[in-house]
Amino acid sequence: MASFLDTWLEGMEEGWGIPALLALFVLLWTAFLGIAYLNADLHPDVIEAWVIGRTLDWGGAKHPPLMGWVTHAWTVVFPVRDWSFHLLAMTNSAVALWIIDLTTRRFAKGDKRAVVLLLLMLLPIYQFQAQRFNANSVLFAVWPLAIYCFLRSFETRQVGWAVAAGLAGALAILGKYYSAFLVFGFVFAAICHPARRAYFTSLAPWTSAGAGLLLLAPHVHWMFTSGISPFGYALATHGGLPAGRAFLSGLSFLLGLAATLALPGLVWAAMIRTRAGEYLREFKPLDSGLLLLVLVAIGAIISPPAVSLVLGSSLSPVWASPGLFVFVLVAVCAARFPINRTETRRLALGVLALTVVAVLLAPAHAYYRNLHPFREGRNYYSLAAAEVMKRWREISSSPLKTVSGDKLAMALAFYSPDHPAFTIPFNQQYVWQTPSEAALREGWATICLPDEETCQVWLKHQVAPAAPGAISFDFVVQPQWWGSAGVPARITGLIVPPRTVR
Repeated sequence: MASFLDTWLEGMEEGWGIPALLALFVLLWTAFLGIAYLNADLHPDVIEAWVIGRTLDWGGAKHPPLMGWVTHAWTVVFPVRDWSFHLLAMTNSAVALWIIDLTTRRFAKGDKRAVVLLLLMLLPIYQFQAQRFNANSVLFAVWPLAIYCFLRSFETRQVGWAVAAGLAGALAILGKYYSAFLVFGFVFAAICHPARRAYFTSLAPWTSAGAGLLLLAPHVHWMFTSGISPFGYALATHGGLPAGRAFLSGLSFLLGLAATLALPGLVWAAMIRTRAGEYLREFKPLDSGLLLLVLVAIGAIISPPAVSLVLGSSLSPVWASPGLFVFVLVAVCAARFPINRTETRRLALGVLALTVVAVLLAPAHAYYRNLHPFREGRNYYSLAAAEVMKRWREISSSPLKTVSGDKLAMALAFYSPDHPAFTIPFNQQYVWQTPSEAALREGWATICLPDEETCQVWLKHQVAPAAPGAISFDFVVQPQWWGSAGVPARITGLIVPPRTVR
């Protein structure tokens, strides 16, 4: 095993070591997801990303459009299946790690490049948080790209890198508005860095700003013309906190980020334990580029609690997790001495062992979830969709055109072979509305879980009386796991057959 690891470490200099590591990473963690969720369907966040991506708009009711664009591009190549979206999630994570390595190789080579990636693989960010491709995880690759382009722009002040930095920063905002804090981190770092005069007297910052605003312009136009404000949704969902709770949320945010970094920090300290004094003495002064990266990360982390306190909003450490790699990268690259090969081998074996153990324990997770269903109902999505489509085929030979409702109905759009259009029946204030006459005339359906009380009332007392020929029904679905019966659920459905002649 030692000779194999040495061959792989030497292969990094030859160009195949990192791709081989990332390919193994994708393979093992995609296998984990496939096994762990064997009797459960995709998370509603993933299905929502697919729904948004069915139309290439410049915005959406809840989120900016980037995650929809990515899922749209993915499904042009890959089928609309669970395994496909598991693969998308882990490929996105691997791309993030590859971009991080682009930055790492500017400051280190050999074992240090491997150590950075291996330490990052100890974070929950690139496996467990990444498993759901949504508005948070889409930033895992975009933030490192934006940081890398900004670093190159700051160092070279070339027009090409300045344009790339501006476009990458704007792309991050099109993924999640929270990325405005990353852009603030760029400004903060540029102002605090000793080379600020050379940067601000060049065309680079102004070129970046112009390129970023140019990319954001269509989205801004969409917001003004559509009457929909995802930014307003974000404030409505996370705002309205009193000052005390907002302060505690900001404190929890910072502590959560520190806790996330604890494991790789402790492992790194153990790796250099014999040279800790030398490491601490030589940590300052940092390389100019490493200093810039640290300043970016600090700016992007200290600004959210301050803003949330002013706005009275809550924060989640998950939102800042795409930028935590900076601290690991800088900690390793700041070492002025080579890493002991034995320590690198131990780290690689440890990461591999933990990953293999996770895959081996995946069936236990599936068994547990068979007896303790997910609260969002994802144990029943595909089963409920199959039952609804069976009933639909009994009354109509036409494809199901439209579905509306909450999470379960959105899953019906995904798991139905007809892939009907999904329309949200409620506005941003969650006032439920009757589907349009055109949708009801062409054929429409919905389903609700028992605990979705608002959906149940809407189905029975608002839509059913307004839809001629509507068929209401209840049915029970029960998941299975290797012959073991899971917890059943009673589903309420409503079908409106098409009234147009085909």
